[in-house]
Amino acid sequence: MMHRWAWAVCLLGALPVLAAEAPPGAPERQSLTRFVRQECGFCHGLRLTGGLGAPLTVDRMRERPLDYLQSVILHGIPGTAMPGWSAFLTPQQVQWIAERLREGFPE
Repeated sequence: MMHRWAWAVCLLGALPVLAAEAPPGAPERQSLTRFVRQECGFCHGLRLTGGLGAPLTVDRMRERPLDYLQSVILHGIPGTAMPGWSAFLTPQQVQWIAERLREGFPE
């Protein structure tokens, strides 16, 4: 399991793109897609079908309310390997990620 500080080191290169306040535009959507595929894929599998972490498939994500998904992304799940990403993602970015998870995450 990665220590919480190690997540920050992994993300340093993504900070300039992930710090925007506006809803994601096309270049930012590409960066966020890459972010999810790499960072979330580390535990949830590169295809987001599960691994150390639970699957993030459309069927599973549609069962969860959007605000719950956003809260998990922002704050993590205490007592688990799921970190919170609030230091790296804006609420608008988190909303975009959560919406895509419920629709089927882009390649």
